[in-house]
Amino acid sequence: MRLDPPQTATELARSIGAQVLGNAYRLITGLNEINRVEEGDLVFVDHPKYYEKALLSAATTILIDRADVEIPAGKAIIVSSDPCRDYNLLVSRHMPRKGWSNEAISIGERSEVHPSAVIGPHVTIGRDCRIAPGVVIHEHTTMGDRVIIHANTVIGADPFYYKKRPTGYDKMVPGGSVTIGDDVEIGALCTIDRGVSADTRIGRGTKIDNHVQVGHDTIIGERCLIAAHVGISGAVVIEDDVTLWGQVGVPSKLTIGKGAVVLGQSGLINSLEGGRTYFGSPAGEWKQKMREIALMSRLPELFRNSGEKKPKE
Repeated sequence: MRLDPPQTATELARSIGAQVLGNAYRLITGLNEINRVEEGDLVFVDHPKYYEKALLSAATTILIDRADVEIPAGKAIIVSSDPCRDYNLLVSRHMPRKGWSNEAISIGERSEVHPSAVIGPHVTIGRDCRIAPGVVIHEHTTMGDRVIIHANTVIGADPFYYKKRPTGYDKMVPGGSVTIGDDVEIGALCTIDRGVSADTRIGRGTKIDNHVQVGHDTIIGERCLIAAHVGISGAVVIEDDVTLWGQVGVPSKLTIGKGAVVLGQSGLINSLEGGRTYFGSPAGEWKQKMREIALMSRLPELFRNSGEKKPKE
Protein backbone atom coordinates (compact mmCIF):
# COMPACT_ATOMS: atom_id res chain seq x y z
CA MET A 1 0.00 0.00 0.00
CA ARG A 2 1.17 3.54 -0.79
CA LEU A 3 1.65 6.32 1.75
CA ASP A 4 0.11 9.61 0.70
CA PRO A 5 1.99 11.73 1.51
CA PRO A 6 5.26 9.83 2.06
CA GLN A 7 6.93 10.16 5.46
CA THR A 8 10.48 9.94 6.73
CA ALA A 9 11.62 7.03 8.90
CA THR A 10 11.86 9.47 11.81
CA GLU A 11 8.27 10.65 11.38
CA LEU A 12 6.88 7.12 11.15
CA ALA A 13 8.95 5.91 14.12
CA ARG A 14 7.74 8.83 16.21
CA SER A 15 4.12 7.96 15.42
CA ILE A 16 4.49 4.51 17.02
CA GLY A 17 6.93 5.50 19.79
CA ALA A 18 9.84 3.57 18.30
CA GLN A 19 13.57 4.22 17.78
CA VAL A 20 15.08 4.83 14.34
CA LEU A 21 18.67 3.95 13.38
CA GLY A 22 20.61 4.31 10.15
CA ASN A 23 19.33 6.79 7.55
CA ALA A 24 16.74 8.50 9.75
CA TYR A 25 15.58 10.74 6.90
CA ARG A 26 14.95 7.88 4.52
CA LEU A 27 11.65 8.58 2.76
CA ILE A 28 9.00 5.86 3.16
CA THR A 29 6.59 5.71 0.23
CA GLY A 30 4.72 2.50 1.09
CA LEU A 31 4.04 -0.30 3.58
CA ASN A 32 4.54 -3.83 2.33
CA GLU A 33 5.08 -7.37 3.58
CA ILE A 34 8.11 -9.31 2.40
CA ASN A 35 6.60 -11.04 -0.66
CA ARG A 36 5.99 -7.83 -2.61
CA VAL A 37 8.39 -5.18 -1.29
CA GLU A 38 9.75 -2.41 -3.52
CA GLU A 39 12.27 0.39 -3.07
CA GLY A 40 10.84 2.99 -0.72
CA ASP A 41 8.76 0.45 1.20
CA LEU A 42 8.77 -0.33 4.90
CA VAL A 43 8.69 -4.05 5.73
CA PHE A 44 8.42 -5.67 9.16
CA VAL A 45 10.35 -8.67 10.49
CA ASP A 46 10.17 -10.29 13.93
CA HIS A 47 11.98 -13.62 13.57
CA PRO A 48 15.77 -14.18 13.33
CA LYS A 49 15.22 -16.62 10.46
CA TYR A 50 14.06 -13.74 8.25
CA TYR A 51 16.27 -10.86 9.45
CA GLU A 52 18.74 -11.14 6.58
CA LYS A 53 16.01 -11.57 3.97
CA ALA A 54 14.25 -8.41 5.15
CA LEU A 55 17.41 -6.34 5.55
CA LEU A 56 18.68 -7.28 2.08
CA SER A 57 15.29 -6.99 0.36
CA ALA A 58 14.22 -4.12 -1.88
CA ALA A 59 12.65 -2.47 1.18
CA THR A 60 14.60 0.57 2.34
CA THR A 61 13.15 0.79 5.87
CA ILE A 62 12.86 -2.26 8.12
CA LEU A 63 10.61 -2.43 11.19
CA ILE A 64 12.49 -4.92 13.39
CA ASP A 65 12.73 -6.09 17.00
CA ARG A 66 16.56 -5.92 17.23
CA ALA A 67 18.89 -2.91 17.32
CA ASP A 68 22.15 -4.89 17.06
CA VAL A 69 21.90 -5.78 13.35
CA GLU A 70 24.09 -4.55 10.51
CA ILE A 71 22.14 -1.87 8.67
CA PRO A 72 22.69 -1.88 4.89
CA ALA A 73 24.04 1.39 3.50
CA GLY A 74 21.37 4.01 2.92
CA LYS A 75 18.64 2.10 4.74
CA ALA A 76 16.88 2.76 8.03
CA ILE A 77 15.66 0.44 10.73
CA ILE A 78 12.85 1.22 13.14
CA VAL A 79 13.31 -0.74 16.36
CA SER A 80 10.08 -1.96 17.93
CA SER A 81 9.31 -4.35 20.77
CA ASP A 82 6.53 -5.85 18.61
CA PRO A 83 6.95 -5.17 14.85
CA CYS A 84 3.80 -7.06 13.86
CA ARG A 85 1.65 -5.04 16.27
CA ASP A 86 3.15 -1.75 15.08
CA TYR A 87 2.89 -2.70 11.39
CA ASN A 88 -0.82 -3.40 11.93
CA LEU A 89 -1.14 -0.06 13.68
CA LEU A 90 0.44 1.78 10.73
CA VAL A 91 -1.81 0.02 8.19
CA SER A 92 -4.92 0.83 10.25
CA ARG A 93 -3.94 4.49 10.44
CA HIS A 94 -3.05 4.95 6.79
CA MET A 95 -5.78 2.77 5.22
CA PRO A 96 -8.71 2.76 7.67
CA ARG A 97 -11.69 0.61 6.77
CA LYS A 98 -14.57 2.51 5.18
CA GLY A 99 -17.34 0.03 6.01
CA TRP A 100 -19.89 -0.50 3.23
CA SER A 101 -20.26 3.10 2.15
CA ASN A 102 -20.62 4.02 -1.51
CA GLU A 103 -17.59 6.31 -1.34
CA ALA A 104 -15.62 6.65 -4.59
CA ILE A 105 -17.43 3.87 -6.49
CA SER A 106 -17.00 4.14 -10.26
CA ILE A 107 -19.01 2.04 -12.73
CA GLY A 108 -18.22 2.31 -16.44
CA GLU A 109 -20.61 2.80 -19.34
CA ARG A 110 -22.96 -0.05 -20.25
CA SER A 111 -21.92 -2.14 -17.26
CA GLU A 112 -24.69 -4.19 -15.60
CA VAL A 113 -24.61 -4.61 -11.82
CA HIS A 114 -27.44 -6.72 -10.37
CA PRO A 115 -29.35 -4.97 -7.54
CA SER A 116 -28.44 -7.79 -5.12
CA ALA A 117 -24.70 -7.33 -5.66
CA VAL A 118 -22.84 -5.56 -2.83
CA ILE A 119 -20.15 -3.07 -3.83
CA GLY A 120 -17.74 -1.62 -1.27
CA PRO A 121 -16.02 1.77 -1.28
CA HIS A 122 -13.16 2.69 -3.62
CA VAL A 123 -14.22 0.11 -6.22
CA THR A 124 -13.74 0.76 -9.93
CA ILE A 125 -15.68 -1.29 -12.51
CA GLY A 126 -14.82 -0.75 -16.17
CA ARG A 127 -17.07 -0.57 -19.23
CA ASP A 128 -19.35 -3.35 -20.53
CA CYS A 129 -18.95 -5.47 -17.39
CA ARG A 130 -21.57 -7.87 -15.98
CA ILE A 131 -21.86 -8.39 -12.23
CA ALA A 132 -24.34 -11.19 -11.43
CA PRO A 133 -26.70 -11.66 -8.45
CA GLY A 134 -25.16 -12.12 -5.01
CA VAL A 135 -21.66 -10.96 -5.96
CA VAL A 136 -19.72 -9.17 -3.19
CA ILE A 137 -16.92 -6.81 -4.19
CA HIS A 138 -14.90 -5.48 -1.26
CA GLU A 139 -13.14 -2.13 -1.02
CA HIS A 140 -10.15 -1.19 -3.18
CA THR A 141 -10.99 -3.53 -6.06
CA THR A 142 -10.28 -2.42 -9.62
CA MET A 143 -11.73 -4.12 -12.71
CA GLY A 144 -10.99 -3.49 -16.36
CA ASP A 145 -13.44 -3.55 -19.25
CA ARG A 146 -15.71 -6.46 -20.29
CA VAL A 147 -15.24 -8.34 -17.03
CA ILE A 148 -17.88 -10.96 -16.13
CA ILE A 149 -18.38 -12.03 -12.49
CA HIS A 150 -20.89 -14.84 -12.01
CA ALA A 151 -23.30 -15.34 -9.11
CA ASN A 152 -22.23 -15.37 -5.46
CA THR A 153 -18.54 -14.82 -6.08
CA VAL A 154 -16.62 -12.78 -3.49
CA ILE A 155 -13.85 -10.44 -4.62
CA GLY A 156 -11.45 -8.86 -2.12
CA ALA A 157 -12.18 -10.68 1.14
CA ASP A 158 -9.47 -10.44 3.81
CA PRO A 159 -6.31 -12.51 3.37
CA PHE A 160 -5.82 -15.67 5.41
CA TYR A 161 -2.75 -14.28 7.16
CA TYR A 162 -2.11 -14.37 10.92
CA LYS A 163 0.62 -13.96 13.52
CA LYS A 164 0.66 -16.94 15.90
CA ARG A 165 1.04 -16.03 19.56
CA PRO A 166 0.75 -18.06 22.79
CA THR A 167 -2.69 -16.52 23.31
CA GLY A 168 -3.95 -17.32 19.81
CA TYR A 169 -3.77 -15.73 16.36
CA ASP A 170 -3.44 -12.03 15.62
CA LYS A 171 -5.03 -11.04 12.35
CA MET A 172 -2.86 -9.11 9.90
CA VAL A 173 -4.69 -5.90 9.07
CA PRO A 174 -5.15 -5.88 5.28
CA GLY A 175 -3.97 -2.89 3.28
CA GLY A 176 -4.00 -4.47 -0.15
CA SER A 177 -6.41 -4.76 -3.04
CA VAL A 178 -7.53 -6.81 -6.06
CA THR A 179 -6.81 -5.86 -9.67
CA ILE A 180 -8.67 -7.63 -12.50
CA GLY A 181 -7.66 -7.04 -16.13
CA ASP A 182 -9.80 -6.61 -19.24
CA ASP A 183 -11.84 -9.53 -20.59
CA VAL A 184 -11.55 -11.66 -17.44
CA GLU A 185 -14.41 -14.04 -16.60
CA ILE A 186 -14.80 -15.45 -13.09
CA GLY A 187 -17.30 -18.26 -12.44
CA ALA A 188 -19.87 -18.72 -9.70
CA LEU A 189 -18.96 -19.17 -6.03
CA CYS A 190 -15.31 -18.19 -6.42
CA THR A 191 -13.25 -16.34 -3.80
CA ILE A 192 -10.45 -13.95 -4.69
CA ASP A 193 -8.71 -12.60 -1.57
CA ARG A 194 -7.20 -9.12 -1.45
CA GLY A 195 -3.48 -8.64 -0.93
CA VAL A 196 -2.01 -8.19 2.51
CA SER A 197 -0.35 -4.94 1.44
CA ALA A 198 -0.11 -5.11 -2.37
CA ASP A 199 -2.64 -6.38 -4.91
CA THR A 200 -3.92 -9.80 -5.87
CA ARG A 201 -3.83 -9.64 -9.66
CA ILE A 202 -5.66 -11.47 -12.45
CA GLY A 203 -4.33 -10.75 -15.92
CA ARG A 204 -6.15 -9.79 -19.09
CA GLY A 205 -8.17 -12.51 -20.81
CA THR A 206 -7.91 -15.09 -18.01
CA LYS A 207 -10.94 -17.35 -17.50
CA ILE A 208 -11.75 -18.91 -14.12
CA ASP A 209 -14.34 -21.67 -13.61
CA ASN A 210 -16.69 -22.13 -10.61
CA HIS A 211 -15.55 -22.83 -7.03
CA VAL A 212 -11.98 -21.55 -7.35
CA GLN A 213 -9.99 -20.02 -4.46
CA VAL A 214 -7.21 -17.50 -5.15
CA GLY A 215 -5.14 -16.49 -2.12
CA HIS A 216 -3.72 -13.11 -1.14
CA ASP A 217 -1.02 -11.40 -3.22
CA THR A 218 -1.16 -14.04 -5.94
CA ILE A 219 -0.37 -12.84 -9.45
CA ILE A 220 -2.13 -14.66 -12.30
CA GLY A 221 -0.95 -13.79 -15.79
CA GLU A 222 -2.80 -13.21 -19.03
CA ARG A 223 -4.93 -15.76 -20.92
CA CYS A 224 -4.80 -18.41 -18.20
CA LEU A 225 -7.47 -21.14 -17.88
CA ILE A 226 -8.33 -22.29 -14.36
CA ALA A 227 -10.91 -25.07 -13.97
CA ALA A 228 -13.30 -25.78 -11.11
CA HIS A 229 -12.17 -26.55 -7.55
CA VAL A 230 -8.61 -25.31 -8.04
CA GLY A 231 -7.07 -23.96 -4.82
CA ILE A 232 -4.28 -21.40 -5.10
CA SER A 233 -2.52 -20.22 -1.94
CA GLY A 234 -1.07 -16.80 -1.22
CA ALA A 235 1.87 -15.12 -2.97
CA VAL A 236 1.84 -17.53 -5.94
CA VAL A 237 3.04 -16.37 -9.37
CA ILE A 238 1.25 -17.93 -12.35
CA GLU A 239 2.71 -16.71 -15.62
CA ASP A 240 0.84 -16.15 -18.92
CA ASP A 241 -1.02 -18.92 -20.79
CA VAL A 242 -1.04 -21.43 -17.92
CA THR A 243 -3.81 -24.06 -17.68
CA LEU A 244 -4.81 -25.59 -14.34
CA TRP A 245 -7.38 -28.37 -14.63
CA GLY A 246 -9.87 -29.36 -11.94
CA GLN A 247 -8.87 -29.77 -8.30
CA VAL A 248 -5.25 -28.73 -8.75
CA GLY A 249 -3.66 -27.54 -5.49
CA VAL A 250 -0.93 -24.87 -5.46
CA PRO A 251 0.93 -24.09 -2.18
CA SER A 252 2.11 -20.60 -1.34
CA LYS A 253 5.04 -18.75 -2.92
CA LEU A 254 5.47 -21.11 -5.90
CA THR A 255 5.87 -20.04 -9.53
CA ILE A 256 4.25 -21.78 -12.50
CA GLY A 257 6.03 -20.91 -15.73
CA LYS A 258 4.49 -19.58 -18.93
CA GLY A 259 2.45 -22.06 -20.94
CA ALA A 260 2.54 -24.85 -18.33
CA VAL A 261 -0.40 -27.27 -18.15
CA VAL A 262 -1.23 -29.02 -14.86
CA LEU A 263 -3.64 -31.94 -15.22
CA GLY A 264 -6.57 -32.57 -12.86
CA GLN A 265 -6.15 -33.47 -9.18
CA SER A 266 -2.42 -32.72 -9.24
CA GLY A 267 -0.71 -31.33 -6.16
CA LEU A 268 2.36 -29.14 -6.46
CA ILE A 269 5.24 -29.09 -3.98
CA ASN A 270 7.75 -27.12 -6.09
CA SER A 271 7.69 -24.43 -8.74
CA LEU A 272 7.14 -25.65 -12.31
CA GLU A 273 8.95 -24.72 -15.51
CA GLY A 274 6.90 -23.32 -18.33
CA GLY A 275 5.99 -25.04 -21.59
CA ARG A 276 5.47 -28.51 -20.08
CA THR A 277 2.56 -30.68 -18.93
CA TYR A 278 2.45 -31.98 -15.35
CA PHE A 279 0.43 -34.58 -13.44
CA GLY A 280 0.29 -36.28 -10.06
CA SER A 281 0.93 -35.52 -6.43
CA PRO A 282 3.65 -34.48 -6.10
CA ALA A 283 3.28 -33.13 -9.64
CA GLY A 284 5.88 -34.16 -12.20
CA GLU A 285 6.26 -34.40 -15.97
CA TRP A 286 3.08 -36.19 -17.04
CA LYS A 287 4.60 -38.96 -19.20
CA GLN A 288 6.97 -40.01 -16.44
CA LYS A 289 4.11 -39.98 -13.92
CA MET A 290 2.00 -42.20 -16.21
CA ARG A 291 4.88 -44.69 -16.44
CA GLU A 292 5.11 -44.74 -12.64
CA ILE A 293 1.38 -45.44 -12.35
CA ALA A 294 1.64 -48.25 -14.93
CA LEU A 295 4.55 -49.83 -13.03
CA MET A 296 2.74 -49.56 -9.71
CA SER A 297 -0.23 -51.45 -11.15
CA ARG A 298 2.15 -54.35 -11.93
CA LEU A 299 3.59 -54.60 -8.42
CA PRO A 300 1.31 -57.50 -7.30
CA GLU A 301 2.29 -59.48 -10.40
CA LEU A 302 5.99 -58.72 -9.92
CA PHE A 303 5.75 -59.75 -6.29
CA ARG A 304 4.08 -63.08 -7.17
CA ASN A 305 6.73 -63.82 -9.80
CA SER A 306 9.61 -63.02 -7.49
CA GLY A 307 9.32 -66.40 -5.78
CA GLU A 308 9.25 -64.82 -2.36
CA LYS A 309 6.75 -65.84 0.24
CA LYS A 310 3.92 -63.46 0.81
CA PRO A 311 3.85 -61.87 4.24
CA LYS A 312 1.21 -63.27 6.55
CA GLU A 313 -1.90 -61.16 6.77
